[in-house]
Amino acid sequence: MREICYKCFRPKASCYCKYTAPVNCNVKFVFLMHPKEAKRQRTGTGRLASLCLPDSEIITGIDFTKNERLCALLKDPQYYPVLLYPGEDAHTASSPILKQNLSDRKLLVIIIDSTWFCSKKMLRYSTNVSSLPKFSFYGKYKSIFTFKHEPSEYCISTIESCYYLIKELQENALAPAEADPEPLLIVFKRMIQFQLEKENERIESGLPGTHAYDMYYTKKKEIPDFIKES
Repeated sequence: MREICYKCFRPKASCYCKYTAPVNCNVKFVFLMHPKEAKRQRTGTGRLASLCLPDSEIITGIDFTKNERLCALLKDPQYYPVLLYPGEDAHTASSPILKQNLSDRKLLVIIIDSTWFCSKKMLRYSTNVSSLPKFSFYGKYKSIFTFKHEPSEYCISTIESCYYLIKELQENALAPAEADPEPLLIVFKRMIQFQLEKENERIESGLPGTHAYDMYYTKKKEIPDFIKES
């Protein structure tokens, strides 16, 4: 029986924890994780992000309206809570309103960690979350998650969202300049490489995949060399 790392939920032989490091950005992140994400994607990008972000939390559920822990955080006067979610009414790190509200409070970033389809359902049920000020990016970013296809080009993974948010906060002097967000991308890149390696092994062996759509993937994929690219 394989030994499991109970931090990243990987077998200890292929544990991701050695690729992580704390990112002390003075922002509290809370990941609202759909039960399907928690069960099927035990090493999803939200969980990997939480390993790098001290004081971050993962709360699992669908309807968070009466979730005691989340409600307590949203009412805590030391925080200014926002929902990281795209929209025409979303503020960015350059918005004056953000600087005003952060004068004596810590930024509390709520992130829906789920598929886009499920996230809409979660927001529809969780009125305490959907009513929060929306927060997004002013930059245009494209995901490096080549193993997974997002519904739109502007959709990036949870861990990439944390990375770019921290970078934009730093650009606007809203996060410590000395905070290094690179560990978020380092562990993410290793996850991508590992998944592609395993997929290529499956294709090479001729074994069927665990998902119905695996039948369409019969060609080995190129594994990016992120060290050369950077």
